[in-house]
Amino acid sequence: MVCEAVSLTIPFFSNIPSKKDVKLATKSYGLCRSSPRIRCSSSSAEGPVTADKLENDYPLTGTAYDFERATISLTCESLSSPKKVTLVRHGLSSWNEEGRVQGSSNLSVLTEAGIKQAEKCRQALANTHFDQCFSSPISRAKTTAEVLWQGREEPLVFLDSLKEAHLFYLEGMKNVDAKVIYPKEHTTWREDPANFYVNGVYPLRKLWVTARESWREILFSPGENFLVVTHKSMLRALICTALGLPPERFRSIDVNNGGISTFVFNKRGEAMLQSLNMTAHMYSDHVYLS
Repeated sequence: MVCEAVSLTIPFFSNIPSKKDVKLATKSYGLCRSSPRIRCSSSSAEGPVTADKLENDYPLTGTAYDFERATISLTCESLSSPKKVTLVRHGLSSWNEEGRVQGSSNLSVLTEAGIKQAEKCRQALANTHFDQCFSSPISRAKTTAEVLWQGREEPLVFLDSLKEAHLFYLEGMKNVDAKVIYPKEHTTWREDPANFYVNGVYPLRKLWVTARESWREILFSPGENFLVVTHKSMLRALICTALGLPPERFRSIDVNNGGISTFVFNKRGEAMLQSLNMTAHMYSDHVYLS
């Protein structure tokens, strides 16, 4: 008897109370889970299906073809090939230095120290081949990407879906002032960001949707090795959505200026986190292996 792997893709939700809500969540968020199954037949012209064949033909993250519900697919569609994505937070900005709320404002620019941090990142990734570089078009990320991408042939790709969360009237305010003038909003943003509500919008919940859109744009692009330069909140959203974590886990992850994180994705669009917020290159001449 010969066995081969097949998969069923089913919607994945948590804490959704009704069938109506399930349909709505499927439409809005495109969440799915790929669960492997084994189908057996009495004979096969190709001979026995080995573990190597299972791994090569049905690549699951961590070669976990015999585990159910090990991870989730971000794409709900097959990718052309496995992918590796390197995420970088922009260097120190003027508003980082001044302790101001940045959000999606374009007025915060990379400082001299931030440019040096970007150069450190470029040197640390010098031995890594990238097919494309995707960046937020907001100034502090854009400048970081330009420094990182020096000497590379392919043009930079700027994605609006990589922009930072929009925080409306809080943007540009010093954190100490925002805490006094808008105590409720400031406290909610710091302590319960998933329920932070401003100008009729839940910025963090919206960021989760945008992060999923960004992942799809990146993962369905030609190539296998990508560099992504963006902002702290967006990076948290990208990392959490890849790992299947909800907005309530937003502050469970931190990424420093110039911090580097890496993911690999199999052909199902399932993610495996390889490294998080690497900063050795900030304090030495460390170069990462590709």
